[in-house]
Amino acid sequence: MELNDLLEEVKTLAVETGRFLRTERKSFRRDKVEKKAAHDYVSYVDKTSEQLIVKRLRELLPEAGFVTEEGSAFFSGEEYCWLVDPLDGTTNFIHDNAPYCVSIALRKGNKMQLGVVYECCREELYWATKDSPAYLNGQEIHVSDLSVLDQAFIELGFPYDAERFRPFINGIIASLYGHVGGLRLLGSAAAELCYLAAGRFEARIEGLLGPWDIAAGSLILQRAGGRVSDFNGGDTYHSGHEVLASNGKLHDELLKIIRLHLQKK
Repeated sequence: MELNDLLEEVKTLAVETGRFLRTERKSFRRDKVEKKAAHDYVSYVDKTSEQLIVKRLRELLPEAGFVTEEGSAFFSGEEYCWLVDPLDGTTNFIHDNAPYCVSIALRKGNKMQLGVVYECCREELYWATKDSPAYLNGQEIHVSDLSVLDQAFIELGFPYDAERFRPFINGIIASLYGHVGGLRLLGSAAAELCYLAAGRFEARIEGLLGPWDIAAGSLILQRAGGRVSDFNGGDTYHSGHEVLASNGKLHDELLKIIRLHLQKK
């Protein structure tokens, strides 16, 4: 199947899954929540939506492997690999807060081919391919042009492994709080990367994520003119372990701040 044909199928699948999430949210009960780790939760909604996505993607591209958050399918070295987060922002979903979304990306070898994110609460569909611009609901989007850190609107993410990440994030907050236009913690990496692509923020900083959290959003951001790197400016961000995303204009300045606190760890 051609890439653009795959894209259209994945866009439809993401929206359908998002509708399922919104429907389930109306009758969702917290006693259905399971604890994966400290403050890290999952429910039947995550698992069911992932199973639905995996089933459909297998029909579209039978030869592909999978990297999924809930482990419904696996990657065994296939040339193609789907990276799936069926419900990014589970804690938001549990508490009936925005945003939460569906994130699906396709990788060939080491290169992302397409990325689709459906932000359920605003009913926003973001997508891009390796060669296309980035789009939101059919309209081309671009990162912001802001290049002054003092005015920047910056998103932060707090990983579940608090003890490991706390010294670093405390330092980042100390350096940025009161010195940037604003800091926000929204709770959905995939959605936030897309907000950054749409020019709503200038940067996002988080570590200890999974590859499924950032695969689609990173491609969409890059095709919108943004930049993604690890905390040393390299390309190991694909693992999710260290992710600095920006409009590109503030990236090097933020890397200097990040490196300062990495040295203190």
